[in-house]
Amino acid sequence: MTNRRRKSPIQIDIIEPHLCDPALRFKILQMVPFFSKLSEQDLIAINQLFYEKGFEGGEYIYFSEEPAQHLFIIAEGQVKLLRHAMGSKDVLLELLVPGEFFGALSNQDNSIYPDTAQAQTAVCALAINVQDFRKILKTYSSVTIKFLDAVSDRLQSAHETIRQLSGQSAEKKISYMLLKLAKKLGQPQPVGLLIQAPLTRDDLAEMTATTPETASRVVSQFQKEGWISTGRQWIAIRDETALRSLLEQNSL
Repeated sequence: MTNRRRKSPIQIDIIEPHLCDPALRFKILQMVPFFSKLSEQDLIAINQLFYEKGFEGGEYIYFSEEPAQHLFIIAEGQVKLLRHAMGSKDVLLELLVPGEFFGALSNQDNSIYPDTAQAQTAVCALAINVQDFRKILKTYSSVTIKFLDAVSDRLQSAHETIRQLSGQSAEKKISYMLLKLAKKLGQPQPVGLLIQAPLTRDDLAEMTATTPETASRVVSQFQKEGWISTGRQWIAIRDETALRSLLEQNSL
C-alpha cells in the first residue's frame, strides 16, 4: 500500500543528448511554430545549424541579463522560465515542453536574456547561436514574422503571470498557477487532471513567489476541500470549477 502511494503517476520521457540525432532534430523543428510551414528542403538546411545540449534536472541553463548567445528548442524534457520579482523571489513565467523555444529572443546586437532558464527535468535541447539564427531570419521572411508573433505572445503571457501573482493572496496565486499548468500539461487520469511535470510544494512556492510553508498550507487546504489530489512530486486537479471560482471571488 505504501509503495503504491509513493509511485508517481506522472510520465516524463527523457532522451540522452547523444541520441538526439538529425532525424529527431528534424521532427522537433517541424513542431516549432515559426518553422512549421517551411519546406522539407529548407528544414534540412536549417537542421544543420543546430546542435544538441544536455542539462541535468535543476541545472541552470542561463541567467537573466547575461549576454544572449543562443536560442534553444526543447527536444525532450521540461524547462522553467523564471523572472526575479519583488521580495527577492523568482516567479515562474512558463514551463516549457518539447517543441517550445527559449533563450535569445531579440534580433538586436548586445541583447541579454530576459529571463532565467532552469531545467525542470533532465533536458535535451537543440541550440543555435545568435549569428546563425539571424541568418535564418534574414533568409526566410515568413520565419521572421512568425517568430516575432511568438515572442509577442510570450511577453503578453509573462505580463499576465506577473500581474496575477503581484499583490494577491497566496490562495489566488496558487490557484492561478495550478490552473495554468493544468491547461498546458494536464492529462485526465484516475487521480484527476494530472499535471505532467514533477511538482513539489517547494516548486509551487518558487513558482508563485510564496514560502514553502505557505504553499504547503494552501495545498493541504485545497486537498482537504477535495479540489486537488497530491502525491510525491505530483499534483492533479479534481475540481477546476472550485479553483476558478476562488479566483473570481478574490478579484472582486
